[in-house]
Amino acid sequence: MISLHTTTLKEIVTQDFRAAAIFEKHGLDFCCNGGVTIEQACAARHLETAPIIAALGTLDHSPLPRDDRYTRMTPDALIDHIVSVHHAYVREAIPTLLTHTAKVARVHGERHPEVITIAEHFVRVADELQHHMMKEERILFPYITALAVTHREGGTLPRPPFGSAVNPIRMMEAEHVAAGDTLATIRSLSTTYTPPADACTTYQVTYQELRQFEEDLHTHVHLENNILFPRAIALENEVAPTNQTSHA
Repeated sequence: MISLHTTTLKEIVTQDFRAAAIFEKHGLDFCCNGGVTIEQACAARHLETAPIIAALGTLDHSPLPRDDRYTRMTPDALIDHIVSVHHAYVREAIPTLLTHTAKVARVHGERHPEVITIAEHFVRVADELQHHMMKEERILFPYITALAVTHREGGTLPRPPFGSAVNPIRMMEAEHVAAGDTLATIRSLSTTYTPPADACTTYQVTYQELRQFEEDLHTHVHLENNILFPRAIALENEVAPTNQTSHA
């Protein structure tokens, strides 16, 4: 039973991944800003809660497909998946989207000035995400992998320079919020990726690419914020509990 007052979007999606499609349909961010209730998320977007609650209710009457592969993965295996699938996708998609958003802004900006702003926003989010992924891959993810290996095989875990995993995790979560907010602004400026009647093929394709980029980010951030990071913190409490004293 879903509570409007206590159950958060990220908790709902973690319990039943099918809820993600319902939230996506209504423009509710279950990952970057998923720590709010349905009631709070709907109030922020001026949406009625009833249709969303009804849609979620239908999930209770159909069996949950066995798709717990992410929660069953070891943290290091999940990291490999995130890097090889989602980080790789972001790196591959960014150059094309930078080219396409710039072209649309140049050709259509006079008649549709919002595409100029969209291009500017995408330049910023592309730069932020590339730096963000580099920090994860060079600093946080190797430490989480070491936690997982030490937990399985024993041995001594080197003390990280950042004290506790909580510190870089909170920074990564804040950067997730910033990226999610920028893409939400792009979605709003593009009227939920709906091209105007006079849009050329590149214009239409660009909006499809932006939609796909945001949807992938939602899945990407969900895997980190709601599955990987809580498990990393729990592992650290088991393997290196003294690290937790570095933050208050």
